[in-house]
Amino acid sequence: MSTSVAFEKAKAENRAALVGYLPAGFPSVEGSIEALTTMVEAGCDIIEIGLPYSDPVMDGPTIQDAVQQALDGGVRVDDVVRVVEAVASTGVPTLIMTSWNPIERRGVDRFAQQLQDAGGAGLITPDITPDFAQEWIEAADARDLDKVFLVAPSSTDERIAMTTAQCRGFVYATAVMGVTGARAKTSDLAAPLVARTRTTTDLPIGVGLGVSNGAQAAEMAAYADGVIVGSAFVRTLLDNRSDEQAALKALASLTEDLAAGVRAR
Repeated sequence: MSTSVAFEKAKAENRAALVGYLPAGFPSVEGSIEALTTMVEAGCDIIEIGLPYSDPVMDGPTIQDAVQQALDGGVRVDDVVRVVEAVASTGVPTLIMTSWNPIERRGVDRFAQQLQDAGGAGLITPDITPDFAQEWIEAADARDLDKVFLVAPSSTDERIAMTTAQCRGFVYATAVMGVTGARAKTSDLAAPLVARTRTTTDLPIGVGLGVSNGAQAAEMAAYADGVIVGSAFVRTLLDNRSDEQAALKALASLTEDLAAGVRAR
């Protein structure tokens, strides 16, 4: 199911969509399914599942810690696909966020087919731009999968237009320069970037990097179509790693706070 369905539903309710991220295999494969399902039940509209990779592109220390735990646990691409299938079966659009290398290694067409077979919505590809992604664009177009490329405050107007022209589902706007991580204050660069991006596309624009609570989510929901949260969810699991039930309860509580935030725009 395309993410466009979730964005349309949120728009009809006059709110932003809440997009939640966790890496597959953290704290374990089954544990990540349980955690992501908890996030869905507590109010996430769209789920991003990270494909653990040993050379992170934009992951900050919190997500790096979780990804390393997943890798140490032996998570593989097939496990990631299994997590996608389990989460997508809830009816919530489910994407994989991944570095390009694992896709290339598996084979672009094979990866795209596995993603489609699992019910996945598409891919977020932070380290490849549309002008270098022709093979993925063709594989995605053949299967109607979402192609989510990134724009950043440093992107020129020309590059933003080139990027959004190749996106399907939504556009991912990175609100701060640098690596991911929950921040006390969201970036002042986000709103101008969204405004620039809107001049090039009618697609929804999701903003990521930095949101950690409902108040920040509400602030961002005032101008973004989607509020993307990753590190705050990961940190919640890391902080409660010794007690699985406490971790899931804390995860649900955070999700509910964020879901209330995107409704208070």
